[in-house]
Amino acid sequence: MKYAQIFTFLTILLFGTACNGPVKKDLPKEKAHPKLIKNIGNGNVQCGLQDKAGNLWFGTSANGLYKYDEKSFTQFLVADGLSSNNISCVLEDRDGKIWIGTDAELCLYDPSTLLRTGGKTFAQIQIPLPKNLPPNKGEYYRNSHWVFSIMQAKSGKLWFATIDGVYIYDGTSFTPFIINEASGGYLSSNNNVEHILEDKAGNIWFGGRGNAGVYRYDGKSVINFSLKELTLQFETRRVGHNWASPQLQDKNGNIWFSNWGGAYRYDGKTFTSFTKSDGMPGYNGLVAKIIEDKNGILWFGGDGGLSRYDGKSFTGFKDGLINPWIWTILEDKTGDLWVGTRETGLYLFNGKTFINYSEYKGKESQK
Repeated sequence: MKYAQIFTFLTILLFGTACNGPVKKDLPKEKAHPKLIKNIGNGNVQCGLQDKAGNLWFGTSANGLYKYDEKSFTQFLVADGLSSNNISCVLEDRDGKIWIGTDAELCLYDPSTLLRTGGKTFAQIQIPLPKNLPPNKGEYYRNSHWVFSIMQAKSGKLWFATIDGVYIYDGTSFTPFIINEASGGYLSSNNNVEHILEDKAGNIWFGGRGNAGVYRYDGKSVINFSLKELTLQFETRRVGHNWASPQLQDKNGNIWFSNWGGAYRYDGKTFTSFTKSDGMPGYNGLVAKIIEDKNGILWFGGDGGLSRYDGKSFTGFKDGLINPWIWTILEDKTGDLWVGTRETGLYLFNGKTFINYSEYKGKESQK
């Protein structure tokens, strides 16, 4: 009788468990990650790099420079030695020195000198102004150097595109690179050059707003290439753009340029344009950044989120972005993409979803 009671009890327990389903275990919570603290709706995350040590660097247009070591963010501001909190570009040279372009002047972060300087983080580098500096031409023209972009050539020399023209640094001194006249157009030494690219053949490409087309320097002369005008549709007006900024040369040798109406691809003979009508996602087709990942896939960032181009068609991604206007894209060593947007938005894109690495500072963050 005793054994029969035990058997009945076990039978009831077994069927009761089966009816209720498997016993639920507490699921592990999503791993928390550090956030980039930001001001409410202020500025953009507009440039980034991963240095040789694996640290990620992100420059913003209002909140200085951030360094991320996979554990926490460290913010650097004017109080830390930066000449401005508006960071335009950042580059690590072959010696491990990190060059930071701001809207005031050039700054340098040299890890090898931190101990000798008592831990002072940044050195401010003054690029000598040209003797024939033109008079003030507007609110964006300043007596200090706004550095738009930095490029290190195969020769080891650094090229700087600034509001006062293009400069070459050979490790000792800065030399102005003056282009007064070019075949088919005029390139002046003011703020018309915003991006510089060296292709695999050693040619230097220049481009930016204010220029007609793009320019190529082969070491001896400069040639101007005209471009088909691409249209950006505003709410009440249409604006055409025939300038372009060189972004990259892909594994097939094509050179890609960005434009506020789309993008161009140059195959060595002809320029092919890509706009919203060609399937590029976005509100107006504006493109601010183009990169090629380790697998040869091209990624475009602009006013309508992130776009992937596989050589045939575009696929858009923007769900999860608070503000889908993308200014920069960075691929890290693991193959993940980091995306910087307006309103100081920073996201990690793992191929499917955007993980937010920004948060608001102040009372709004409590909501």
